[in-house]
Amino acid sequence: RAALDRATVLLSMSKGGKRIDSVWGSGGGQQSVKHLVKEIDMLLKEYLLSGDVLEAERCLQELEVPHFHHELVYEAIVLVLESTGEKTFKMILDLLKTLLRSSVITVDQMKRGYERVYCEIPDINLDVPHSYSVLERFVEECFQAGIISKPLRDLCPSR
Repeated sequence: RAALDRATVLLSMSKGGKRIDSVWGSGGGQQSVKHLVKEIDMLLKEYLLSGDVLEAERCLQELEVPHFHHELVYEAIVLVLESTGEKTFKMILDLLKTLLRSSVITVDQMKRGYERVYCEIPDINLDVPHSYSVLERFVEECFQAGIISKPLRDLCPSR
């Protein structure tokens, strides 16, 4: 009851939202999806520039949104599909392998990220020709590296 009374007081104060942020913080699940997507996008771009897997891992953990890690998986795979060289392909493969092995990304979140790509590949293919073949190759490499299971690999759409 005391907590509810305290929350009522904080919410009724002028500029209550700012006060709540300073009292309870605005990290983790309190952040908007738009903000989290932007943070994940920046994290991936910084990783591709620096190649620092440990820094990428630390930044992902600092976001405090393990329920949203599928977004990183999704965005990472889309980066692979949009890239033209082997460098991005190999770097994203290494990143996903490291994040899975360190248990920062769970098997379930990994699966959800791949399933999202599978569902959206027809739309992605409109903007990125040959995305089906790149996806098939990437999925096979991920399976070989132990990142995804055989059933998830087998779900990969093909032309």
